[in-house]
Amino acid sequence: MKKVIVITGGSRGIGAATAYLAAERGYAVCVNYLHNREAAKSVIESIEQLGSKAVAVAADVACETDVINLFNTVDEQLGKVTALVNNAGILEQQMRVENMDAARLHRIFATNIIGGFLCAREAVKRMSTKYGGAGGAIVNVSSGASRLGSPNEYVDYAASKGAIDTMTVGLAKEVAEEGIRVNAVRPGFIDTDIHASGGEPNRIERVKEFVPMKRGGQAIEVAKAILWLLSDEASYTTGSFIDVTGGK
Repeated sequence: MKKVIVITGGSRGIGAATAYLAAERGYAVCVNYLHNREAAKSVIESIEQLGSKAVAVAADVACETDVINLFNTVDEQLGKVTALVNNAGILEQQMRVENMDAARLHRIFATNIIGGFLCAREAVKRMSTKYGGAGGAIVNVSSGASRLGSPNEYVDYAASKGAIDTMTVGLAKEVAEEGIRVNAVRPGFIDTDIHASGGEPNRIERVKEFVPMKRGGQAIEVAKAILWLLSDEASYTTGSFIDVTGGK
């Protein structure tokens, strides 16, 4: 069966590392991005140099119309999706809960929760044997923050990832008989540029001493966990989590 993967937020960080690794392992790759077309184009060009097929598709995962268009484009250009990595996620400036306004919460939850649900919905419609699909796998990119709460920094982000954890368990049970496995990875302090969005680009240097392994993680270390969960080696694994957190 042809392997086709959709990676949301695939133009940078964990998403880009996952795209490269998936291409190396024989997937045709859709790199979804929101604004950074040049970064997505760079990922696509690198994948094509590996001899794999890849497309970049702009879509806001918080927008239902965009998500539908994303998956329809993949249908047309790559074929029916067999793997989804729900990686797109945002955070905002470090802040205590009493200072958060509703607009911020709507932004965080729209992308991090609703976006994950919408993409999973479209993937299930294509993968499920109930709809004539041949099965597949979904990996949600959660966060170690879902267990720790991120006090004084990103309680809203942590809560959004807690919702994704619950969705992972529920959806896994819902589609287990339909040939679809649903799992999640929970990255810890990973060295990507998402920390700049929170106002602290060098956050890893500050927090690494709290990690038992005394270092931040690399995007490729998360990507390898994702690709394992997508692979046949994880054929009896669903509704499960891999913490890629250096022991924290």
